[in-house]
Amino acid sequence: MTHPLIPQIIDLATPVANSLGLEVVGAVFHTNQHPPILRVDIRNLEQDTSLDDCERMSRALEQTLDETGVIPDAYVLEISSPGISRVLTTDREFQSFKGFMVVVTTSAPYAGQQEWLGQLIRRDEAAVHLSQKGRAIAIPRDLVAKVQLSEKR
Repeated sequence: MTHPLIPQIIDLATPVANSLGLEVVGAVFHTNQHPPILRVDIRNLEQDTSLDDCERMSRALEQTLDETGVIPDAYVLEISSPGISRVLTTDREFQSFKGFMVVVTTSAPYAGQQEWLGQLIRRDEAAVHLSQKGRAIAIPRDLVAKVQLSEKR
């Protein structure tokens, strides 16, 4: 069942996306999460949708949503597209997707695991930092083979 705010959110998001050369293709509000997660799916009308498109839309839509107060409580805004690369490589991508769920794959086992699922906190020179149910984990960067966005919540 669609959340009752979705039509209003799409009405607010559509002109924001259009002004950026983007199109809103859908939205979902996961209120069973804490904080709730609002995911808005977009696509670029001229070319493949990039991480930069998602970042621009996120900043612009966040401002619009804050100004209107349509969502009164705390929430996480995610902008996504079926066409974007799901692997994070640049510092900019790690900053843009802070707070998103990621899967970290290591080249060798670390603390008995080679795959870690958690919310991205940050990446620094020493490690990739995740939160797993509120527990902070630092995976040494020299062991990290791949970091990719996760479909899991």
